[in-house]
Amino acid sequence: MAGTRLIQWLNLLVFALVMLKTEGVNVGITFIQNAVAKGAVCLDGSPPAYHWDKGVGAGINNWLVHFEGGGWCNNVTTCLSRTKTRLGSSKHMDKEVAFSGILSRFQKFNPDFYNWNRIKVRYCDGASFTGDVDAVNPATNLHFRGARVWRAVIEDLLSKGMKDAKNAILSGCSAGGLTSILHCDNFRSLIPVGAKVKCLADAGYFINANDVSGAQHIQEFYSQVVATHGSAKNLPSSCTSKIRPGLCFFPQNMAQQIQTPIFFVNAAYDSWQVKNILAPGVADPHGTWHECKLNVKNCSPNQLKTIQDFRVQFLSALSKAGTSLSKGLFIDSCYAHCQTETQETWLRDDSPVLGKTTISKAVGDWYYDRSPFQKIDCPYPCNPTCHNRIFDPKEHPEL
Repeated sequence: MAGTRLIQWLNLLVFALVMLKTEGVNVGITFIQNAVAKGAVCLDGSPPAYHWDKGVGAGINNWLVHFEGGGWCNNVTTCLSRTKTRLGSSKHMDKEVAFSGILSRFQKFNPDFYNWNRIKVRYCDGASFTGDVDAVNPATNLHFRGARVWRAVIEDLLSKGMKDAKNAILSGCSAGGLTSILHCDNFRSLIPVGAKVKCLADAGYFINANDVSGAQHIQEFYSQVVATHGSAKNLPSSCTSKIRPGLCFFPQNMAQQIQTPIFFVNAAYDSWQVKNILAPGVADPHGTWHECKLNVKNCSPNQLKTIQDFRVQFLSALSKAGTSLSKGLFIDSCYAHCQTETQETWLRDDSPVLGKTTISKAVGDWYYDRSPFQKIDCPYPCNPTCHNRIFDPKEHPEL
């Protein structure tokens, strides 16, 4: 009996150690101190930062540069509030972060990129690294310098070996996914000509859709972000020459012009977009969408119909990116947001699949030209492999 218990305990210990490895390894922070002299700083004027797990063996000249997400700030008030957090100041950033999913160093959990140089760039400018305003109001000390931060990060990595890159990927999640879309061709231009360069946007394809009240909430918000940060000059001119700059923050209006191969990983029922574009609090004063946004299983039949209609709008917006096979698509029918950074959705025995293929395999096959991948899931709730998000109301009181 005691022996049986010991075996069970050892099995649990092994399982715990495996899970610990699955969740990743902590990687220390690097501050780009010389960026301050160039004015390439966070909202509060502190230096930008990233975490770098160095490549080894055959991956020593391969670079994955992954940009962190975290929404945007659209005016002085919301940007000032960010300076008190890691999203506006490197003073508040954790000195170590766990690398898992596409950032994992373990071959089992990240077979195509585990031995690459893997970098997670911290997000502290509030405009997906597009802003650049020279003037700094002494009353607020706000620095709108995201585009300078972008350049300083890439230049720093080039000086540390990326100038010799044989393979490179620009990726990101959420607002970082939008960064990888907006900066994709620019990244290609800064990497050596002979290198294989592609981009990956995870949950970065935000669409221009009216909210449940009929208002153009997200369109107005993005216009304010672009105006506050002076982003217009750093958005693709192929777009800003035709339409208002604020509209060029939406991938549907500029992604077709991207020349560099790019892969879009996105939930058709992106939980952030449902919460903040389709049914933001300002459009739902009585909180009728509260329970639905916490857990899609709580949605009423009418709400489910509205969400299904939103999926149709999303797919229509996505189609504007074009059909070139250089563009990859993994569009699952999950209620989720950001699926490449976490091990459970990137590559695990129970990860989401499309066509019996995990996100990890789809991206790897596409990057290495083993096979193209463009799959769009059937409507919710058809995919039993989904990891649908369930939000804790205590942690998300705004929902």
